[in-house]
Amino acid sequence: MSDTRALGGAEGTAPPRGARTERGARTRTRLLETAEQIFTELGYHEASIVKIAEAAGVAPGTFYLYFAGKQDIFDELVEDLNGRVRRAMADAASRGQTRPEAERLGFEAFFRFTAEQPGLYRVIRQAEFVSPRALRLHYERIVPGYVRGLQEAMARGEIATGDPEVIAWALMGVGEMIGLRWILWGDTDEIPTRVFEETIRFVQRALRAQP
Repeated sequence: MSDTRALGGAEGTAPPRGARTERGARTRTRLLETAEQIFTELGYHEASIVKIAEAAGVAPGTFYLYFAGKQDIFDELVEDLNGRVRRAMADAASRGQTRPEAERLGFEAFFRFTAEQPGLYRVIRQAEFVSPRALRLHYERIVPGYVRGLQEAMARGEIATGDPEVIAWALMGVGEMIGLRWILWGDTDEIPTRVFEETIRFVQRALRAQP
C-alpha cells in the first residue's frame, strides 16, 4: 500500500472556513481533533455539535464559524484522515528501493497508523451509511498514485504484468481486512508479527514477476 499523494489545495487558494488567522486555524484543528474523538467513541448519531464544541472548549456558536454542521465536520474529518494516512504510507514507501520493499513499508505504515489512530476505521466505516460520497472519495483518492507506482514497477519488470487498477483495489482490500481483524477486533493494538509477515508473503507472491 504505497505511492499515495497528500491532500492539499492549490497554492494561493483561500484558507478553510474560519481559519483566516493563526488562532482560527488552531481552533479549527482542535474542533477536528475533538470531532474525531467524539465520532470514534460515540458514533455519528450519538455525537452532537454541542458535545464536540464543549469537548473542544469553545461555545457552540463558535463551531459554526468553522463548519456548517455535523455532516460538514464529519466529511471534513474523513478527508483529513485520508490525507494523513496517505502521507504516512507515501513517506514510508518512498524509502523502498524496489516495489516489494515499497509494499512492505507501505503496509507497515498503514497498520501502524490504524493502530495509533482508531478513528480511521471507526469513522470511515460509519461513512458507509452517513456519507457514502465521502467514503467513495476516501478510497478513490488513494488509487491513482497506487496505480502509477504499480505501472512503473511492471515496466521495470519488478512485478508481474496485469491490470494495475484491479491490483491496487485488491491490495487495498488486503490491508483493510487484515487491519479490521487484528487491530479493530484483535486483542492487541498492533498487528502481530506473524500476521504481518504472512500478509507480506501473500502480497509478494501476488506481485511476483513472471519468469
